[in-house]
Amino acid sequence: MPVASVGDTADATETITRTDIEAYADLVGDTNPIHVDDDYAQDTMFDGRVAHGMLSAGVLSAALAALDGDVVYLSQDLQFEAPVRPDETVTAHVEVVEDLGNDQLRVDTTVTTHTDTPDETTVLSGDAIVMSIPHETPESGDADTEAGTAACDD
Repeated sequence: MPVASVGDTADATETITRTDIEAYADLVGDTNPIHVDDDYAQDTMFDGRVAHGMLSAGVLSAALAALDGDVVYLSQDLQFEAPVRPDETVTAHVEVVEDLGNDQLRVDTTVTTHTDTPDETTVLSGDAIVMSIPHETPESGDADTEAGTAACDD
C-alpha cells in the first residue's frame, strides 16, 4: 500500500445531528448546556445550541484516514472560527503540504459548512502532524502469526 505524500488531499463529510451532539456529550462528559439545552443556549452569544468544537474536529480524523498508508495522528493545532449548529453538514478537507522526514507529514486541515449561504463558512482550521507508513501484510507462510495464534511448544 502506498503512503501519503505532498499534494495528496482527502475529504470527509458528516451531518452533525442533535443525537450526535447528545451522544458526544455523554461519551466525553461535556454536558455544557450550550451544547445540550435549547432554552439555556438561546440566551448565549450563539443564540441557540451549538455542537462541541471537538465533534466537528473529529471529522478531520476521517479525512486523514482516507489518505494513503496507515495514518497515525501525532498532533493537531486548531483554531475554532465559527459554530456548528445541530443538523448542519460539515466537510473536512486535508492536504499534505510538507514531508518532515521519518514518515512524518504536515497536513493543512479545514472544516467548512455551507448552511444558510451559498459560500462555505470555515468553522475550524489548523494543521496536523501525522505519520503515513505502508500497511504491511504478513507473508502468506505466516498464517499462524497473522491470526495471532503462533504455535507454542507445550
